[in-house]
Amino acid sequence: MMMEKLWFVIPEVVLLAGVVIVAILGLVSSTWLRSRVPWVTMIFVIGAGVSFPLVFTDEAVSKSTMLLPGLGRPMGMIACVIAVCLLLLTVGRIDRKYEQAIAEGRDRFDPLRSNKGEYYVFFMLSLAGLMLTCSANDLIWLFLALELTSLPTYVMVAMSRGSRRAQESAMKYFFLGAMSAAMFLYGFALLYGATGTVELSAMRDALADQAADGGISMLAVVGMMLALLGIGFKLAAAPMHLYAADVYEGAAVHVTAVLGFIPKAGGAVAFMLLLSTMGWLDGAALPMPILILLWVMAVLTMTLGNIAALLQRSVKRMLAYSSISHSGYLLIGIIAGPGLGFSAVLLYLFVYGLANTGAFAVLASLQREGREIESIDDLAGLRQKHPGSAIALAITSGSLLGFPPLLGFWGKLALFIAGIASGHIVLVLIAAINSAISAWYYLRLVGLPLMSEPSERSETIDRDSSPWPRFTAIGLAASMVVLPIFLAGIQDETELPLTSDEADAVALTDDADQDSSGF
Repeated sequence: MMMEKLWFVIPEVVLLAGVVIVAILGLVSSTWLRSRVPWVTMIFVIGAGVSFPLVFTDEAVSKSTMLLPGLGRPMGMIACVIAVCLLLLTVGRIDRKYEQAIAEGRDRFDPLRSNKGEYYVFFMLSLAGLMLTCSANDLIWLFLALELTSLPTYVMVAMSRGSRRAQESAMKYFFLGAMSAAMFLYGFALLYGATGTVELSAMRDALADQAADGGISMLAVVGMMLALLGIGFKLAAAPMHLYAADVYEGAAVHVTAVLGFIPKAGGAVAFMLLLSTMGWLDGAALPMPILILLWVMAVLTMTLGNIAALLQRSVKRMLAYSSISHSGYLLIGIIAGPGLGFSAVLLYLFVYGLANTGAFAVLASLQREGREIESIDDLAGLRQKHPGSAIALAITSGSLLGFPPLLGFWGKLALFIAGIASGHIVLVLIAAINSAISAWYYLRLVGLPLMSEPSERSETIDRDSSPWPRFTAIGLAASMVVLPIFLAGIQDETELPLTSDEADAVALTDDADQDSSGF
């Protein structure tokens, strides 16, 4: 058991090695070495991503005792791909004014003032938390992994800007995060009390026995509901979504992009793991109170997110509420359950991660009077001075909307098909209506840059001094057009992860086939 756990955390060990090296590089006095910190971080993230298919082999998965042993490989690879895109947004942006002053001789390097290495250390720790969530097989591990995913982001928000607004956002984010952690930790305690175990596989067996004896205990149901509500904070799902707009607006744009993916992906994985303990994977339906809770969360999250986004003038707040609505769409796949549902969730996380990062990359590539783009009106007529950024924003926004044939359309279609196949047709209809509502504000992000005349504010927009956010935005926009060609291969990588029991059954079937064929 211990050797299995150590084997499956090799990607996380790669990242932790990167944490040590990057922390040291960020403290050296050499400007050249400090400027290489983002690239060194990317090397370790890519190394962790490459290790996933080597660690989560079919043989290792078939012998694993984890509840969802096949989840690690697709989710880990998705996380690393998006992480590299997120890192490209930061090249040349962290400590920019301070590093420029040092290069010009106006200031001296002080390790206590430098944030160069710290940001990337916290980034890798948060990413490691997401990866650990995928390989969790007990409640203690799951709790620690979720907190490792979130805690570094609190610091990243606070240090992203030298302003009171960023610090205020970080404090709000921290206190609400602490409240949500207490809520799902209490839910975990109730689940332990109801089943007598913290191991997810054993918990599934205990709850299956309860279901066979007349029904799952109310203590377990209440514990699961509290746990889901608390973890809903990571997803920014209603009613735990109230922090998102203020925090997204207060943080620097490259940190906002991180908040839009890593904690959300961790929350989605935790939802799948916890709900899988309820006998769901064996064909049993979820208890009605939990199903009702998930329905209410999905409908409220989609509807409130989209309606609030319609009312925003700040482009970051608009994308924040847009991110909330996408959590509602993700919940459709989670409600649909194993098979098409889980596969659709993984596919949508990949599609959404690319499109959302691309939209924020456009914002990171622009500035007005040395500051980030704040108002959506700043984007009017962007095509005249920055046609590449205008086209990239239009394509990524169209993909977030789900406009065919862009990549986002296929991700949303997979969720809708999963919902219909599982019998939740009304929920899919509500989601379709919400998608129509979202067209209003997404089309503003398409129309203003491409079709409107420049305003006085937009005339003062310049490119950011770092070219990497612009390159990233254009590359991700191109991926929205090109990747649908390879959709079949992407879907193969995001197929439903096998449970340990299902993996054993597949292995036995393969052995029987080999015996019958004489080999």
